[in-house]
Amino acid sequence: MDVQVRPGREEDLEALTELYNHYVRETPITFDLEPLTPEQRRPWLVSHPEDGPYRLLVACEAIGGLSPCRILGYATSSPFRPKAAYATSVEVTVYLAPDAGGQGIGTLLYEALFEALAAEDLHRAYAGVAQPNEASERLHARFGFRPVGVYREVGRKFGRYWDVAWYEKELNPKP
Repeated sequence: MDVQVRPGREEDLEALTELYNHYVRETPITFDLEPLTPEQRRPWLVSHPEDGPYRLLVACEAIGGLSPCRILGYATSSPFRPKAAYATSVEVTVYLAPDAGGQGIGTLLYEALFEALAAEDLHRAYAGVAQPNEASERLHARFGFRPVGVYREVGRKFGRYWDVAWYEKELNPKP
């Protein structure tokens, strides 16, 4: 499989929205309850430019040289909290197409994301993982994330409450 990791673009919006909506409809991985339209997702897309601390990277499978390619997944870094003192912290996440798990795509995405973030003035990355999600826990452990706590029954979806485990990773350690 020929996989490229590149910044997300406007032409990816429909495919990215479709991928995300799979998780909205089928899983507790996101706590959105209703599928979104591409227009509803547009502010999210434009809030992740090609540079700076808030990135959107997509894993794309080239299909016989055709464009656009097939989106296999994406990784983002986003503001951790809105207050100014949190500016050196980001929340990161990875979403994969339902048939792209277990192929190293999440690893490729996080490698590229953390490489891109290395030049930024960032101190910590945080990830919230709805429980249970062993694949996500393994991915985050592989990248040096450590558990910092669990919000118990913090979200209700599909008629039940879900826990979210939080993980942190040191970024750009200063001497």
